[in-house]
Amino acid sequence: LPFTRMAVAELDATFVALGRAVVAAALALALLAMRGALASGRRPRGGQWLRLIVTALGVVVGFPVFSSLAMREVPSGHGAIVIGLLPLATAVFAAWFGNERPSLGFWLSAVAGSALVVAFALWQGAGGLQHADWYLFLAVVLGALGYAEGGKLSRELGGLETISWALVVSLPVLAPVVAWLGLEHAASIAAASPRAWLGMAYVSVFSMFIGFLFWYAGLAKGGVARVGQIQLLQPFLTLAGGG
Repeated sequence: LPFTRMAVAELDATFVALGRAVVAAALALALLAMRGALASGRRPRGGQWLRLIVTALGVVVGFPVFSSLAMREVPSGHGAIVIGLLPLATAVFAAWFGNERPSLGFWLSAVAGSALVVAFALWQGAGGLQHADWYLFLAVVLGALGYAEGGKLSRELGGLETISWALVVSLPVLAPVVAWLGLEHAASIAAASPRAWLGMAYVSVFSMFIGFLFWYAGLAKGGVARVGQIQLLQPFLTLAGGG
């Protein structure tokens, strides 16, 4: 969230959200080509394409768009309040869609962990709920859906292939939209500072691509519900790194 806020402070929020996906998709396409995964025998098949679209709607489009819209209105530290619910939401979707069956102890710990994170964010002065939190709630729901569906699919395709293909299937739709947004906001894009472009570069390369490669590999190996609880660290890092 801190790097997203750096970018949207000067660049259009939707341009940032979709532009980062286009950059990551180009990197993913290059990676798939280098690995020979574009050959017909190694591409996803049948219903896997629909599941990739669901994953993309969650983490390639939904989470970036709504979190970027929220960061126009509230500090990244405030966003930590709602983002603290993402691990619990991910576990719920993993149980719902992924047929995972965590124990009662896990659920109690997950609820307690989310409550602790939200309480800590409030204690740090992140403030009460605001209008922008509706954007964050939508980001959490869509992000959790994308993690759960993508994590389940990663067991079949592999983590690297799942997120790479989810990015690539988004490219034909997102590239023209980003080009149009670039023309619409040409003045602000030209005037943006290096700080804004640093934020854009970080969320494009690290958050949207490199981080996801490791994330989906972990979800496939350790289970979506359990590995998803690592996200409890994110609000603490957000509060430490942004305002």
